[in-house]
Amino acid sequence: MDLGIKGKVALVTAASRGLGFAVAERLSREGASVSICGRSRERIDSAAEAIIKKTGGEVTAFEADVTDHLAVKEMVQEIKKKFGSLNIVVCNAGGPPPGMHHDFSIEDYRAALELNLLSTINLCYEALPFMKERRWGRIVAITSVAAKQPLDNLILSNTARAGVLGFIKTLSNQVASLGITANCVCPGYTKTERVEELAKKFVTDGKGSEEDFYDTLIAAIPAGRVGTPDEFAKTVAFLVSEGAGYINGVALQIDGGFYRGII
Repeated sequence: MDLGIKGKVALVTAASRGLGFAVAERLSREGASVSICGRSRERIDSAAEAIIKKTGGEVTAFEADVTDHLAVKEMVQEIKKKFGSLNIVVCNAGGPPPGMHHDFSIEDYRAALELNLLSTINLCYEALPFMKERRWGRIVAITSVAAKQPLDNLILSNTARAGVLGFIKTLSNQVASLGITANCVCPGYTKTERVEELAKKFVTDGKGSEEDFYDTLIAAIPAGRVGTPDEFAKTVAFLVSEGAGYINGVALQIDGGFYRGII
């Protein structure tokens, strides 16, 4: 299936590893000119080289922290200068640390909002003028299934990522007439470094072994397994495709059935 994004200009943030890396690789395979960013110059350059080696596509790496609003602004301007536009934005950031309410101060909540909510808002504001100019654009915000079904040990993530759903839904209503869609994806447990970190936290909290952690996880997933980054990336690639132009304002869980709600 031709997704119709060959030659489109895409930006995927926090793409040195995990879901961001997988999405960037998939968009490159589909023929998009992909820019990626990460906080470590060494790691983001290594990620770009790996994607180029796998896809033969054009990948540009930027050292940028998504919580640094000026750095994001400069990055978007550089992308516009190099490619002439910016058509696709995948907003991504690492998750705040796991823990319960008594583990965190108000400053921890501010940091979580900066990392996951305000970074998304800022990136959208920087990219939208170029999408409006072309009357075509795709925004996808990577959140978490925890934004729809809060997890007890992820209170910071539950709080910040739920805000992303509210922002993106509202934004989607305001830009749809301009040929721009805005959607959220809510990944469940997927084979990434983030899940490995949660497994280690499970052990250090004295709840059991890593094997116990995964057994507990899988028992709650109707599919009977955790997901793969490639499955996730293919779904995001469709959402940014030409054919997904009538999908707007959704918060799509990609979780093997983990989310129990009907809305």
